[in-house]
Amino acid sequence: MGSKCKSIKHLRERCLDHCSDKQSLQWRSYYSWLPQRLRKMGYVKVYPSSKIPSHSLLFSTLQKQSTESKIGFLRWYLGKLESHPLMTKSITASLIFAAADLTCQRISLPSSSSFDSIRTLRMASYGMLILGPSQHFWFNYMSKVFPKRDIVSTLKKLSLGQGVFGPSITAVFFSYNASLQGESGGEIIARLKRDLLPTLATAISEQFMCIHLDNLSNIHGKLKKSEL
Repeated sequence: MGSKCKSIKHLRERCLDHCSDKQSLQWRSYYSWLPQRLRKMGYVKVYPSSKIPSHSLLFSTLQKQSTESKIGFLRWYLGKLESHPLMTKSITASLIFAAADLTCQRISLPSSSSFDSIRTLRMASYGMLILGPSQHFWFNYMSKVFPKRDIVSTLKKLSLGQGVFGPSITAVFFSYNASLQGESGGEIIARLKRDLLPTLATAISEQFMCIHLDNLSNIHGKLKKSEL
């Protein structure tokens, strides 16, 4: 009787082992099928067990994908500049003015104050309707009048930009912004007398400061290379 019970017990254990082995094989085959199915659907990328990438390889792969996406966006943007130059420049100017105004409000306003969305819309509409189109036509005209890219032509373009286009577009900016705020003609003229010249002087000084810093950095870089 005891030997019979032992044989029954042994047979039961073999059956359980067989079932567990069969179940594990089923689960193993399922898990080997699932990543392949997901890879075909485009959700994951499956690597063989012997070719699992390291952390550095993963980082370089992600960095390469990010660089390729940036290049793709730049290629798309340049294509839009070629096919729809006026619209692309106008939208770009609008987004830049909106981002600049939001940044200015974020820095200057107290934490308890709320953003002035109407002011941001005014800035965005100025970039869209006035600055983007005007710069498009201005620089195209300058390229036709001065087609060369030598130093003399560049200085002529710079002088006309600082002496004609800059003051004109700045006066239009003040007038456009003031008129949308409900100011009268006399108030707009008073604003121009008060703010136009100081704004132009600040803009010119900042541009020359940037040119000076750029020259200093170039000289410093050349000195370091000569020391090496």
